[in-house]
Amino acid sequence: MRIVIDLSAQSLQVFDNDGQPLRRFAVSTALNGPGEREGSGCTPRGRHVVRAKIGASAPLAAVFRGRRPTGEVWSAELARQYPERDWILSRILWLSGCEPGRNRLGEVDTMRRYIYIHGTPDDQPMGVPRSHGCVRMRNQDVVDLFELVEAGTRVDIVESGAEPPTESKAKPQFD
Repeated sequence: MRIVIDLSAQSLQVFDNDGQPLRRFAVSTALNGPGEREGSGCTPRGRHVVRAKIGASAPLAAVFRGRRPTGEVWSAELARQYPERDWILSRILWLSGCEPGRNRLGEVDTMRRYIYIHGTPDDQPMGVPRSHGCVRMRNQDVVDLFELVEAGTRVDIVESGAEPPTESKAKPQFD
């Protein structure tokens, strides 16, 4: 299984092990565009893996802060109470870069930048860049994706419709 996130198309596509497309979702990536530097507010490019899946039993629209459920469920009223929050809802797929110097280690480390695929309020637009670097999805879509993939699933983040080359199915090793 593999995920390809196309920054130009603002889409996320899931492929099976034979390279056949299974699902396609609209997403919202960084308002600041692509980039790897810590503090940039950009979505990192290149090869990643799902390092951790968080929130398996959480209700739809459950609120997370610091990767922990707060016990809250997003509502318009809650949003009015906390207008400054960048809402991370429903599920989290925490990404880790696989390319040292590009998206792994040092000032370009995707995991240390806390880059996730996560749910966002359903009143937020999809298909347009609006995030602070993460990949936002509709709540039900991120729950569906969460159920489809495992930790260790490859995630390629690309800038155009060009699909990255298929590589070996070997799982990347971590330090």
